[in-house]
Amino acid sequence: MDAGHADLGLQLRGRRQLSLNARQIGEIIGELTPLLAGRRLAEVQALPPRDLLLIFEGTESGGGPPIWRLRVSADADASRLHLQQGRQKRAKGPEGPFFRRLSAELVGAELRRIDQVRGDRIALFEFGATPSGERRALLAELTGRHSNLVLLGRDDAVVDLLVSAPKSREAPRLVVGRPWTPPPGRGGRPEDLPSIVDELEEPDVRPPAVDAGHPFHAPLSWRVEVQLGGEAADRDSSAARRDLRKRLERKRKGARGLVSGLEKQLANAADAERVRRDGDLLTANLHRMKRGMKSIELEDWYEDGSPARRIELDPKLDPAANAQRLFERSKRLERSLAEVPGELERARKKLDALESAIDACRDDDCDADGLETECIEAGLLEPRQIADPRKRKEPVARLPYRAFRAAHGSEIRVGRTARDNDALTFRHANGNDLWLHTSDCPGSHVILRTEGKGDPDQEDVLDAAHLAVHFSPLRGAGKASVHVARRKEVHKPRGAKAGLVTLAGGKKLDLRLQPERLQRLLEQGRDR
Repeated sequence: MDAGHADLGLQLRGRRQLSLNARQIGEIIGELTPLLAGRRLAEVQALPPRDLLLIFEGTESGGGPPIWRLRVSADADASRLHLQQGRQKRAKGPEGPFFRRLSAELVGAELRRIDQVRGDRIALFEFGATPSGERRALLAELTGRHSNLVLLGRDDAVVDLLVSAPKSREAPRLVVGRPWTPPPGRGGRPEDLPSIVDELEEPDVRPPAVDAGHPFHAPLSWRVEVQLGGEAADRDSSAARRDLRKRLERKRKGARGLVSGLEKQLANAADAERVRRDGDLLTANLHRMKRGMKSIELEDWYEDGSPARRIELDPKLDPAANAQRLFERSKRLERSLAEVPGELERARKKLDALESAIDACRDDDCDADGLETECIEAGLLEPRQIADPRKRKEPVARLPYRAFRAAHGSEIRVGRTARDNDALTFRHANGNDLWLHTSDCPGSHVILRTEGKGDPDQEDVLDAAHLAVHFSPLRGAGKASVHVARRKEVHKPRGAKAGLVTLAGGKKLDLRLQPERLQRLLEQGRDR
């Protein structure tokens, strides 16, 4: 490898430096070489996305730890190299193809030497007796924002690398199969930079192995681990708490919507007796009514003095059907009076639990991983879906809706945002498609595609109605009402805000939610 000019730039200008400079990397390599050279690599422990531990076998005779753990971090804000002497949690989720490749190529090999390349912030770990019998070396480019880990083969050819160059870059420096070339350097003198002792104070605590009676083998590494590694861990912990808090706040928004929706349902249910009385008044005055009337004014004998009461009618129904409609509504409201209070109590408890978890996230001592586990076990969060790089697919064009498949094969489209609702309803639906939306409650527009086949199967309509409730603040409710209309009966008022529409027809579907139906739809859905 070329031993040209060093790139001596410091990382994170203007704020606390968490990366080692060229002089400090040289000092760490000088400390590590007598400790690790000649040792067999027992394990590569991945710490995604950009860190790893190289775990080497210890010495059988006393005088050293049973294993030696070398921390290599290509973190863009905290690239560093040191012996890991404190505890380290194992990472969650898939480790990624590069780390698996390192394990396959290096575990069992012997570390021959550690070199600093070109006096730069680059460390080379040369291995011998590899599983493949081929030459293998791990190159750690600890150059701050552009840090990378590279597996090298014969003639310094790149076998694999942690971070590939963006596809938009015309001439990437690192390409698998081509010889490694060093990053551009600015030159300088490493000895002009601060040393580890100059810049990092000696920690007040000692490594666990030293407390257990082992010699203090790597004091420089310990300074790096405690101070730079500690600050990087604090930064990562803060980021994890922020991420968890944002997830919980999104759940809180939905929980608040559910509580609000159930409170409105309960308030409406209080009118059950009044609605039944209106039905009685209509039944007693059928002779005064006829189809096509929009309202009627009657004496209300339920009130003192029998004051006049105006009752709204459905002009498409005959007099008896209008009365029956009120009786049926009264029964639904009575059922709500019996069922909604329990649902509302559960929804409020969940909201309180979310508030408590969000408050816990604000504590600097909060263990984000532990709190996340508790929230998942309590049903406040779903387990995080960690993407496996092996299953990565090319991105497809974004559509303004999620697509699901109904029981009898019809496609159901669900709008994502208010603007997407407009696009779905008026640009991605035909006139005879069914349009669904929760009654008297915000939520996603839902389109049930009919493909020109007339009326869809009733089971498919129920499927679409379940999705309309699920993608609204009433998610999780036991009962809800859903508007159902032909798409051609849905109109957009001039100047109306995104998602707001008016209906020129349709009906209201009162729904008792079936969890197993919703689960089937969500499991078979295609999120595009």
